[in-house]
Amino acid sequence: MFFLLELKKNVQLSPRFFGPKMVSTIQDKLVAEVEGTCSGRYGYIIGVLGKPNVGKGFVVEDHSGQAVFEVKYQAIVFRPFKGEVLDAIVYHVSKMGFFAQAGPLELFVSTHLIPSEYAFSSIDEPCFVSDDSMTRIQQDAMVRLKIIGIQVDPSKIVRLRVGREWNSSFRLLYRHLKRNTAPGWVADRIPR
Repeated sequence: MFFLLELKKNVQLSPRFFGPKMVSTIQDKLVAEVEGTCSGRYGYIIGVLGKPNVGKGFVVEDHSGQAVFEVKYQAIVFRPFKGEVLDAIVYHVSKMGFFAQAGPLELFVSTHLIPSEYAFSSIDEPCFVSDDSMTRIQQDAMVRLKIIGIQVDPSKIVRLRVGREWNSSFRLLYRHLKRNTAPGWVADRIPR
């Protein structure tokens, strides 16, 4: 799920950047430090919105001359929850299951969690084929998955367990896609 949060971060700045462009340098450094990172508490920081608010700084007392500024900013974060349904793109298929990516999340679906009407086939390219041969789980296919468990580390989301509880409306959804989009393809699906 995507959220808009108000966050704070201390940004350290070298004295060579003190001057008329200092605020824009702090803002650029903030974006470089936080975008694309993951926090166990908030999830993945997708992007910083608007102009961050730079507070008063103070000089660090280690004789380096560096200053620390508290910066308040708004960010779009992506944090998955148990029971959430995600669309993902398959990037690797093996006999043991398949790997898929949903924005910054990498997911593994074990063969034991794939519905029994799908069988592994290694003819041409590795894939899982339905009994009626109408649908295939293969590289670059779009799948819809339900998260049944999440393991969180303080600095990252370590593991997601994806469930077998598909029904007719949440059955694996396959669509052959050309992979000509950037890995951050989820960013254009942010609810408004």
